[in-house]
Amino acid sequence: MSENSEIKALLYKFVLNECTPDEVKLVIKYYQANKLTQDFPGVEDVERLLTEQTPVMDTAVANKIFANILTNAKETDVIMFKPHRNYRQYISIAASVLVILTVGLVYQLGGFTGKKDTPALTGNEITLQLANGDIQILSENKQERVTDGDGTIIGNHIGNKIIYDTKTTIDKLVYNTLKIPYGKRFQLQLSDGTLVHLNAGTTLKYPVKFIAGENRQVFLDGEAYFDVAKDKSHPFVVNANNLNIRVLGTHFNVSNYAEDDLTDVVLVEGSVAMYNTAEKFDAVKNTILQPGYKGSFLKADKSISTKAVATNVYTSWINGDLYFRNMTFKNIARKLERRYNITITNQNSKLANEKFNASFKDEPIGKVLSYFNDVYGINYTVKNNNVLIK
Repeated sequence: MSENSEIKALLYKFVLNECTPDEVKLVIKYYQANKLTQDFPGVEDVERLLTEQTPVMDTAVANKIFANILTNAKETDVIMFKPHRNYRQYISIAASVLVILTVGLVYQLGGFTGKKDTPALTGNEITLQLANGDIQILSENKQERVTDGDGTIIGNHIGNKIIYDTKTTIDKLVYNTLKIPYGKRFQLQLSDGTLVHLNAGTTLKYPVKFIAGENRQVFLDGEAYFDVAKDKSHPFVVNANNLNIRVLGTHFNVSNYAEDDLTDVVLVEGSVAMYNTAEKFDAVKNTILQPGYKGSFLKADKSISTKAVATNVYTSWINGDLYFRNMTFKNIARKLERRYNITITNQNSKLANEKFNASFKDEPIGKVLSYFNDVYGINYTVKNNNVLIK
């Protein structure tokens, strides 16, 4: 491969922030020696590349970025630009140099303020909020690196899963917040190797990296299944509003939706302790669950009750299945709304309190509704994402 081809390939990586420190030095060294020659890719090539990876930077924003680079470069005397060159011709190298000069380039957002603008949200996106408040939309058909507000790589996003880096050098608690809308599910692997399945309508706040000497604590609104990595020195604690669930390494499901009267904890393997957040952990006084049991925290009076259950009824959602056991239609409707991202308006007051036993293997909403029509004779209409039951 020729020297020019090698530099061009390095610059493509540079524009995507994929260069190693040594590769960055090579790009800068070549640039300084050649005074920004024609060997660099043209803007059309870079725009085509960025279109495949990220939204394209428009001309006005690119020119603004370039102007800031000129100012910064002049002050630092790192590089010199030829004034007669066309700005558009060197957007790609401008963007790259901006990263090195740490003046805040953000490809996706097109601003030069040092802080990303909040993307327009419809409520149907999976979003990741960083510690600095920046919000990233996660596409289920995309692969990308996850970075913090400073551009440091902290993990990888692959389709419907984020995997955090176990070797991140962060030495303090820094939180990310993952939000899953109705109609979708997602997976998350935390920095300690703990795997979390997130159900529709769920928000989880968690540390980018767990810190030695501190509990591994996360905050849950919604429903999640936890496969916790064993670490006897660092208990794993799920905070579900007024309830704490503490484990050392185990498999369990927590359902903590705001609209529900109960927070349910179902233990598949290991053991967990349930206790009020106003209390301290006490292995003797706390409610300890055994495998095959469900602990229910009544939000109204903060009491806890337990009973034996078939755990697959409560964990089947991980595979897209639905199980209803002696459940009122009112509660079933809530689950259907979350699962299918629909709105159910039930005008049949008698139906609301009827109880059903049913199971569905990843079926479309039409088939689910037809089941209730067969067994109960419900009169319903569907328009767009709205179901009306009379």
